[in-house]
Amino acid sequence: MKGLSKDSATWHEVDEEAAGQRIDNFLLRVCKGVPKSHVYRILRSGEVRVNKGRIGPEYRLMAGDKVRVPPIRLATPSPQAQAIVPARDFAIVYEDEALLVLDKPAGVAVHGGSGVSFGVIEQLRRQRPQARLLELAHRLDRETSGLLIVAKKRAALTRLHDMFREGAIAKRYLALVKGRWHNMLQHVRLPLNKYLTEAGERRVSVSPEGKVAHSIVRLVARWENFSLVEVELKTGRTHQIRVHLAHLGFPLAGDDKYGDFPLNKELHRAGLKRMFLHAAHLDMQHPLSGHEMSLVAALAPDLGGFLAQLERHEKRDYGEHVETL
Repeated sequence: MKGLSKDSATWHEVDEEAAGQRIDNFLLRVCKGVPKSHVYRILRSGEVRVNKGRIGPEYRLMAGDKVRVPPIRLATPSPQAQAIVPARDFAIVYEDEALLVLDKPAGVAVHGGSGVSFGVIEQLRRQRPQARLLELAHRLDRETSGLLIVAKKRAALTRLHDMFREGAIAKRYLALVKGRWHNMLQHVRLPLNKYLTEAGERRVSVSPEGKVAHSIVRLVARWENFSLVEVELKTGRTHQIRVHLAHLGFPLAGDDKYGDFPLNKELHRAGLKRMFLHAAHLDMQHPLSGHEMSLVAALAPDLGGFLAQLERHEKRDYGEHVETL
C-alpha cells in the first residue's frame, strides 16, 4: 500500500486480505502514529471516502473498494525507534493457520498506546516478522492475565468479531473478591456507562443510561474474608467484571480503580502485587472450521501463590483445595 502524505490525499485499493474489515479498523492500521480520535474525526467529517462516497465507521470493506484517505501529518518512526520493540515468546495455548491463543502475562498491555510504547501484539509481530497478519480479536486489561485470541487470517478475524458481538464465545474469568459471596450462581444485569474523570482517566459506572451488561457469577471457594468466583461474560463491556462486582459490594482484590484501596495496600504487603483477575476458559467454535474448542489457562503463578497463602491463614468454608484450580 502507498504511504500517507501530508501534502495530498492517497487512495488504497482493498485486497482480499483486507476484505471484511471495518473501515475504522482499516484506517487505524493504515494511519499508524495518528491518534484514534483524529481517525474518527476524519471519518465523521466525510473526508474519508470509499468508491467516492461517504461511509460510516461501521462500513465493512469489500475487495476492490477504493479508499480515499485525506492528507494527514504523520511522524515517521525512525529505525532506532522501531528497534526498541523487543521480540517476545508467549505461552501458546492453541495455534493453527487461522488463529493463535496465548496465555498473556499480567503487566503487559495487549497493544501500544495511552502511554504504553508497545504491547503483546507489537512484540508478537516482531517475534514473527514473516506473518502476513496478526491482529487482536479482543482485549484484556493490562493487569489481567490469561487467554487472548490473535487472528492470523482476515476471514478468521472478521468471524471472531461477529462471534464476540453475538455472544457466541463463552469467556470465563477467575476473580478474588473482598467479602463472603453466598449465591452459588447469580446473574448480574446492570447497565454500564463509560465516562472520563476530571484528570482525563477512563472510568465505568453502573447507570440507567449505560449499555446493557450481563455477567454470570459462580462461587468457586470462600474463606473468612474473601471469595473466589468464576465470572462468565455474556456481554463484553469495558471493566465489566470489576464494576459489576464492586457495585455489589465485592471489589476485586488489588483493583486500583474500583477496589478497596486500604485493603489493597495490605494485600500488596502480603504478596498480591496486582489485580486478581485471570481469563481462565474460552469455549467456542473455530471461526473457520466450526469445530468445538475448549481452551484453558491455568491460574497464573502469582495468583495461585496468593491463594495458597490465603488457604494457610484463613479458614475455608466452601470449595475445593486451591491446588485443584
